[in-house]
Amino acid sequence: MEGTVFTPSLEGMQHIKSDQGEMLTKPFLDVCKLILPVIDKFGAAMALVKSDVGGNISRLEKIYQSDPHKYNYLYNIVKEEVECKTAKGSSSCTNGLLWLTRAMDFLVELFRNLLAHPDWTMTEACTDSYGKTLKKYHGWLASSSFTVAMKLAPDRKKFMEVISGSGDITADMEKFCSTFPQYLEENHKFLARCGLDDMKA
Repeated sequence: MEGTVFTPSLEGMQHIKSDQGEMLTKPFLDVCKLILPVIDKFGAAMALVKSDVGGNISRLEKIYQSDPHKYNYLYNIVKEEVECKTAKGSSSCTNGLLWLTRAMDFLVELFRNLLAHPDWTMTEACTDSYGKTLKKYHGWLASSSFTVAMKLAPDRKKFMEVISGSGDITADMEKFCSTFPQYLEENHKFLARCGLDDMKA
């Protein structure tokens, strides 16, 4: 492949916002989708994350496709659900966006760990990032299955080779970790303003 596994998402990030600085639905979901191949390379360890991320992307895509003009801006979807008082439902798009953002927080933290701790195993890097991000929102059951899954994390060296492709993986990973979090942070702030940032699993 040309570049690293991050190259497509780094390019996609340039289009996440409109000229007015509004978060656009399709480009944001596209970037999240472009992270799926990275999750794929983790194999069984990330099966839970992958199905969760994939499910939340499809849920939001479905509503977007029902009226691309109306849902061009990501937060319009949430505003509508808030007005209809359906935002807090477990199958709401708002809930989908919240969990998608949290899963992305986890991945960013994981990539940061891989950059900052070259001596850590993949399991250590995963467990630490899980503790900093998703764990506080998970109940006992989700937390236990996650902990078990982390033990299946692939060998770090092999993983890095697979995602490097023909590019500079360290540079791309650093770029991803410094660029993408600002969009995630904006999602959290918006959801928090609506009183929707504290839903648990």
